[in-house]
Amino acid sequence: MKELRGKEVAEHIRQEVLAGAERFEKAMGRKPRLVILRCGEKPADLAYERNALKKAEQFGLEAAAEQFPEDVADSVFQHRFFELNEDRRTDGILLLRPLPKQLNEGFLISSMDAEKDLDGISPVNAAGVYLGTESFAPCTAEAVMELLHFYGIETAGRHVVIIGRSAVVGKPLSMLLLEENATVTICHSHTEELQKVCRKADILISAAGKPRFVTEEFIRRGTVVIDVGMNAGPDGHLCGDVDFERCRKKASAMTPVPGGVGAITTAVLMKHLLQAAEGNLL
Repeated sequence: MKELRGKEVAEHIRQEVLAGAERFEKAMGRKPRLVILRCGEKPADLAYERNALKKAEQFGLEAAAEQFPEDVADSVFQHRFFELNEDRRTDGILLLRPLPKQLNEGFLISSMDAEKDLDGISPVNAAGVYLGTESFAPCTAEAVMELLHFYGIETAGRHVVIIGRSAVVGKPLSMLLLEENATVTICHSHTEELQKVCRKADILISAAGKPRFVTEEFIRRGTVVIDVGMNAGPDGHLCGDVDFERCRKKASAMTPVPGGVGAITTAVLMKHLLQAAEGNLL
């Protein structure tokens, strides 16, 4: 069984972005710039912010974080958001969601310049993913595609089963796979005979959000298993949706957790930042 390790994929992306960022800086006299907008002090947001700032530096890019209090007024937050949305020297905006209830999150998302929407949440980018036109897909969904491409895993003509129908993984990932001629089945909490459906997969992708939910009963021998889950197991340790030890004897290739898809997601964000900045050169 081959381990599909995300670190190698992320490093490949980093080298590409470093070279592109150097070219951009020579041409524009500045680095591609990301601004992260955060409200409050939620531990998950703080951890994501720290990681993004660190990655930006490692990728030869610039990132800044702007913090607002949890009870920030909608008018105050919107004012700053629209300043950045119109600022030609700000190439990407990242909203750490969910935003506090008093903020009109839907309005902000629909108003975001699609070229600065690095995580593919705006209606314009969502439509682009659906239509197969050039756009930013959600970073986690694209990270799965980066992994498949890096390891030369063919999707054309193969049956891919996705567990999970979220707007950030399952739905956009299905569109990306269809663009590459895969036959896609999306499963969810109402899918009947889930294990039976999953056993038909050549490639099984789980984004269910349930610790060690996928066992050997879900796969047939030779299946490629991609684990998008990131959960705290009963023992408190980080684990995926897939029971790695129980599935490894039947799978032909698998991603570990941690160290799989999650390691690629922020690298894709940085790739999107460079692409957004390069759009400003046109």
